[in-house]
Amino acid sequence: MDFDYSPEQLELIRVFREFGQTEFTPGKVLQWRRDQGLPDDIARGFVDRYFSFEETDAHASSENRTMSVVSQALILEELSRCAGAALPFQNDLFNLQIIGGFADQKEFSAVLDDYRKTGRLMFSLAVSEPNAGSDTMSMQTSVKQVDGKYILNGQKTYVNNGEYSPNILVAAIDLDACGQDKYPMLTFWLVPQESDGIRAVPINKIGQSMLPFASLSFENVELDPSWRLTGNEGGFRQLFKLLEFGRVFTCASSLGMAQAAMEDAVKYARSRMAFGKPISTFQQIELMLTDMEVTLTNMRSMLYRAAYAIEKNAEDKRLAVALMKRYIPKAATEVASTAMQILGGQGYTESSRVSRIWEDCRGNQIAEGTDQIMVYIAAPLIMNKYGE
Repeated sequence: MDFDYSPEQLELIRVFREFGQTEFTPGKVLQWRRDQGLPDDIARGFVDRYFSFEETDAHASSENRTMSVVSQALILEELSRCAGAALPFQNDLFNLQIIGGFADQKEFSAVLDDYRKTGRLMFSLAVSEPNAGSDTMSMQTSVKQVDGKYILNGQKTYVNNGEYSPNILVAAIDLDACGQDKYPMLTFWLVPQESDGIRAVPINKIGQSMLPFASLSFENVELDPSWRLTGNEGGFRQLFKLLEFGRVFTCASSLGMAQAAMEDAVKYARSRMAFGKPISTFQQIELMLTDMEVTLTNMRSMLYRAAYAIEKNAEDKRLAVALMKRYIPKAATEVASTAMQILGGQGYTESSRVSRIWEDCRGNQIAEGTDQIMVYIAAPLIMNKYGE
């Protein structure tokens, strides 16, 4: 497969590499991890650059108003490499895919325009639940009409910015409606954070510090009917398709961080002297670096193979995405772990970037569907691929 960059993609990489190298310096990144988020000017800097590459056709549909999934993956890979950290941008772009997939044109345009102006998404996405996780169809959060009013009850977990966003985009089962297939009726509601009955509790994690998460509970929250997204009634089938974008973005972030770990390991191996010579000349270090480079090559190939499959709506896109998500986050964690080994004791300190990369990569093995769920998705597709 031809992975040569187009002139437009090369310009995209150049712009975001310059942004990343200028702004995401080690000291700033460390401070932003402590702050659990990015300053407003950095968030705006990303958004301004992102929309400078947007399609200029004013009559373009909502699906075409933001750049391709391949271009988005290139951006996330580059910025994650510069920062050596998981960044909020991957969640922003995924959340835009979700609301773009369920909202009507007017609803989506309002969200997109606000994002352009403020640099911050006006909502957090609440899909995952404590007792469901990757089994999205086990969702229990529901909406039911009681005395003519829509009432929301349930719990969500790992809601990025769940404490801070002015609105929560909640996925809920409509108990008053029957699905058209084996799936229950899934609805999305853009609920103001200040609504009575919403409670947020922060989640303390071991990594991905720039992405503050919270658990949310909804107890008899009265919903305004206008808060329901009405652009697409595809329900769970539509959600499953959109989850593939989130998996690409997670893997792009993993690849970028793994590349940063590789670069740190090479830099250290060149400068670290032992027994009178650089450790880069030791056969064991050479073997580790070689295997890391093989892994990075495979990761990059699988990422862009899957991204192109989504973009072209290829017949095997679901399998390509499942294999990608199965392989890349775990491989990234292994690359970061090997980088820590090369750095020795220094790599095992909190001040070491590679140790923080390892923590962030490890979380991506759980995010957007665990390693094991990808096997559950991929195996039947593999059986169909090879026939009897």
